[in-house]
Amino acid sequence: MYLLFPFIKGLGIGLGMIVPIGAQNAYLINQGIRRNFHILAAITCTICDVSLIAFGIFGAGELISKNATFLQIITVVGIVFLSWYGFTSFCRGFQIGNKETMAFGKTKLLTKNKRDVLLGALAVTLLNPHAYLDTVVILGGIGNQMHQELRLAFALGTFSASIIWFFMLTTTAAKFAPWLSKPPVQRTIDILVAVVMWAIAVSLVNRLFIVG
Repeated sequence: MYLLFPFIKGLGIGLGMIVPIGAQNAYLINQGIRRNFHILAAITCTICDVSLIAFGIFGAGELISKNATFLQIITVVGIVFLSWYGFTSFCRGFQIGNKETMAFGKTKLLTKNKRDVLLGALAVTLLNPHAYLDTVVILGGIGNQMHQELRLAFALGTFSASIIWFFMLTTTAAKFAPWLSKPPVQRTIDILVAVVMWAIAVSLVNRLFIVG
């Protein structure tokens, strides 16, 4: 019982960090709907999150938070990637442009290729500064305030949050794929994904100017 509270605390805070729609969630939903190596995508996102959380909780959160240059580089790269991903989703959603534009819209991140799915999952996690802020800085900061014996229980709770949410999200999307993959529904989802990606990119631009 002594370790149950920090575990539940980690689980609750972890879910609060990852449940709101973001780059990872949007990507996993798309992979699940297409049943396109969606389990591989979920595993990759989970491993990345768990690694970042562990990195933060067990000593590196303060180091990352104080490294302004690293965060700025990741922010710029993240803005470019999320803007591009949003554009490709927008093209699919509205089916606009010529054949070249349409082909570009069908990005390799959504093709049936393990390597591309893996790279896509890595990109939406490691090229998104929010991932570092949520996992390494925030969760790491909370974990570092706990006593050593409670820190592991808290970490396991946050790990469980990532595992539960990512696998539930992608398997649910795959289960309802026959309905979600209908053209009108899929176009709506693609447009919503584009809006989410662009909104995150805009928030990163604002953060970059504020930090700068």
